[in-house]
Amino acid sequence: MVRALVDAQFPEWRDLPVRELATQGTVNAIFRLGDAYTARFPLQLRADARAWLEREAAAAAELFGRTRFATPEPIALGDPGAGYPSPWSVQTWLPGATVTDEPLGDAFAGDLAEFISSVRAMPTHGRTFTGPGRGGDLKSQDEWLETCFRESESMLDVPALRSLWSELRTLPRGDTPDTMTHGDLIPGNVLVTNGRLTGVLDVGGLAPADPALDLVSAWHLLDAAPRQALRDALPHSNAEWQRGRAWAFAQAMGLPWYYARTNPPMAQLGLRTLSRVLAA
Repeated sequence: MVRALVDAQFPEWRDLPVRELATQGTVNAIFRLGDAYTARFPLQLRADARAWLEREAAAAAELFGRTRFATPEPIALGDPGAGYPSPWSVQTWLPGATVTDEPLGDAFAGDLAEFISSVRAMPTHGRTFTGPGRGGDLKSQDEWLETCFRESESMLDVPALRSLWSELRTLPRGDTPDTMTHGDLIPGNVLVTNGRLTGVLDVGGLAPADPALDLVSAWHLLDAAPRQALRDALPHSNAEWQRGRAWAFAQAMGLPWYYARTNPPMAQLGLRTLSRVLAA
């Protein structure tokens, strides 16, 4: 199907080989297109699919070249066809391996701090968080967390998790302004080479939000010592650091029960992050 779509809509790429990639992603099926490109196909049909892909491409273009780390450059949008019902996208291929279970050290933490700082320094052009999702008021996650607690009763210590959330949800934001954020710094979106950060994927969520949002990476990616190195490398208040912990908690709670059978690596990520959050 991908071969037919590419050949019909982008004949200049007819000679490029197509290869499906095995990823932990939950939003797109990813195919390598030659050496330079990846083709991304949404796994769920959306009524606003083209507008959604256009927003993602605009966000990728806004971030491209703004940090010293590689991020995808948008190349093209494709149309439905050959039995596939949705628009789809093409962007540049980035070298490197996504983070798995390997321990990452202080040098990586320094790289991550630099990436977060570079994104925060980008102009918002007057934009603010619009939601829905993570990045606004922590209490906006209450309904979702209630679902997660209910679905997790057979696998997690839900009373302890409820108690922690009752504390985290009230962390003060004060008058901290929104900054630009990546929005989803989880292991599958982070590329490393020899233990150093080399690139960041899934940049379509770039948007203004609580600056603490990208601090989820401290718990998704790092054990205690390099997490402290990240903390030391970034200017922030204790409240902001704890809000990052809260956003990581809200994201992680949705993973173990939801992906237990369909995506075990994502379920394991949630368990690992929750363990780190509880121990912090």
